Amino acid sequence: MDHSNDKRGSGLIVDRRELMAGAAALGLGFSASSARAADAPKKGGTLRLGMEGGSASDSLDPRTYADSIPISYGWQLWNGLVEIGPDNNPVGELAESWEAKPGAKEWVFNIRKGVPFTSGKILDADDVIYSLNMHRGETKSGAKDLMAGISDIKKLGSHQILITLSSGDAGLPSIFADYHILIVPNNFTDWSKPDGTGAFELVTFEPGVRVVTKRKKGDYWKKDRGHFDGVELRYIPDAAARVQALISGQIDAANRLDAKTVSLVMKAPTVNVVRTKGTGNRFAWVALCDTDPYQSNDMRLALKYGIDRQKIIDNVYKGFATLGNDTTVAPSQKYFAKDVPQRPYDPDKAAFHFKKAGMADAKIELQVSEGAFSGATDCAVLYQEAMKKAGITLDVKRVSGDGYWSNVWLKAPFCAVYWGGRPSADNQLAQTFLSNANWNDTHWRRPEFDKRLLEARAELDDAKRGQLYAECQKMISEDGGMVCFAIGDYLDGYSKKVMGAAPHPHYDMCDQRVAEKGWFA
Repeated sequence: MDHSNDKRGSGLIVDRRELMAGAAALGLGFSASSARAADAPKKGGTLRLGMEGGSASDSLDPRTYADSIPISYGWQLWNGLVEIGPDNNPVGELAESWEAKPGAKEWVFNIRKGVPFTSGKILDADDVIYSLNMHRGETKSGAKDLMAGISDIKKLGSHQILITLSSGDAGLPSIFADYHILIVPNNFTDWSKPDGTGAFELVTFEPGVRVVTKRKKGDYWKKDRGHFDGVELRYIPDAAARVQALISGQIDAANRLDAKTVSLVMKAPTVNVVRTKGTGNRFAWVALCDTDPYQSNDMRLALKYGIDRQKIIDNVYKGFATLGNDTTVAPSQKYFAKDVPQRPYDPDKAAFHFKKAGMADAKIELQVSEGAFSGATDCAVLYQEAMKKAGITLDVKRVSGDGYWSNVWLKAPFCAVYWGGRPSADNQLAQTFLSNANWNDTHWRRPEFDKRLLEARAELDDAKRGQLYAECQKMISEDGGMVCFAIGDYLDGYSKKVMGAAPHPHYDMCDQRVAEKGWFA
């Protein structure tokens, strides 16, 4: 472990691999906020978060969540059935336990007893069934695709449900860790008055400005969490402004530190940096495969061979990223296709495929915004320079970050996107590449891919399942419309008084649960 925190005036950076190799745990995990033994958790204080990843159009309805800020306040107010543990495996949250019947087409989930909502209502099976059904059928939920394999949900008892699938799925529990699938009371509809089982209740909701919550009266049902008196989450989209606010003590924690300046941040005497290596946001360009000039796979291959991924990682991310290989499955994930060769930068191949596509006069315009991800503009400029060496003109169009996800993404023929980590390769592939996925942002639709993915999901033999997932990734790499060039490290900054902050393989900011997991020294 890096003991730079032992030196006066330097910050601590913690790598997840080091953490898992030997850094030990309290119930909350290793406290990256101190190199010495973590202080025992204690209650009190208001946690001030400064975050990027939200907009003035944010909603309290979890079906609409698409970025970090809504995920953060969602976990403050509600819980899910399942949580992802520090080893990237599902653990029970409101589901106390579960069991699959032979073939994994039927699953029994046992619901935790005695858990109160804000209103005082006690959680039961009806609440869970209603909450899951919000993401099935006629819905615009971002989790609809994940829930598509469920054919029926039945109540077996006051705290037990039976979930029946159209085909077996050995990885079903991980689906319920998705941040959209939050548990609300049966028949709940008034999102302006959140009623959740989370540690906090809503005080102020000003989307685009701030969200304020306070700890509920009485003990949180998770005895080892929920220590802060309250949380003030501030929207600070500018990375430099977030860092300045953190260093000056105006906030206690900041997400998405700029890789270009993080080494300087580490030297600040009041700040610790928590790094989760190679599991962070997938940075990519996505081309609509049903729109000219991107209907031609040769054009798509030209886009993939024409990008110098390593140069972007070295210059924009200063090494705090891993090479991407044109799918959203990261090398750190189980079932990553190791046998699919890493696509290199090859201007000659890019020029060859561009010429073969027969569209020498095609206009290639890449729409980018810092609202898509920090550094997107710099990445695009380097991409533009790399494409010139292949004789290809790439126009970079900078667009507003405000409303980017509703106005540009899923609509522009070629644009910037980031995909957060999902708990499994299946989740990652299903939400992005299934033909009927709501968030299929390349409009890449291949029946053979759909078939393979469903076969992989139902395959109980682990080796065979891995091979099927590898075949899926190979199909995307060879034919898809995504140019995934880098997988960033999560880089979070914390005041040294914040305890309980640790790397997490799922999302940054302690899986976006630092408000629930942390405490002040």
